Amino acid sequence: MPSKEILRKKFSLIRNKKYFEVKQNFFSPILKIIKTKNLRNIACYYPSNNELSTLKLFELLNSNKRISILLPCISKGSMKFVKWNLQEPLKVNNFGFLEPIQTSKITKPDLIVAPLLAFDKSKNRLGYGKGYYDKFLKKNKKTITIGIAFSFQKYNKIKTSNYDVKLNYILTDKGIF
Repeated sequence: MPSKEILRKKFSLIRNKKYFEVKQNFFSPILKIIKTKNLRNIACYYPSNNELSTLKLFELLNSNKRISILLPCISKGSMKFVKWNLQEPLKVNNFGFLEPIQTSKITKPDLIVAPLLAFDKSKNRLGYGKGYYDKFLKKNKKTITIGIAFSFQKYNKIKTSNYDVKLNYILTDKGIF
């Protein structure tokens, strides 16, 4: 079984070659979960490095006034989530990802839409290797998680450890499971 580092490189290259824009209706299953479970604080990532773009999801969430959009911020070795709206500026963090400048509006998410490099049928997520999502989710077990990816990011079996947290759902261009 290849190491996680080898898989990260492999799937980063694949994603760079095969990236495409998804249509707005791609996010319908997420909206259905939000509505069905009456969720209010929705965490998402601002896309970079050919991650599946969440910009259309931001627009959909922003149109619902009862929903708060949260973005992750990395600080002192941990991740927190901060309320953000589309008009507020972002800054580049130490890892090259965009995050809110204003970090005083820390909020616990009801649902996290997480990026990934690869996933498997058991809903294991291969991320960038720093473990920020896993550390957060270990402490917040009731938070619902949805990994979003392209279907070509699926891998047979991702090697896991005790630190890894499975996702509740994975949404791809081929559907949700």
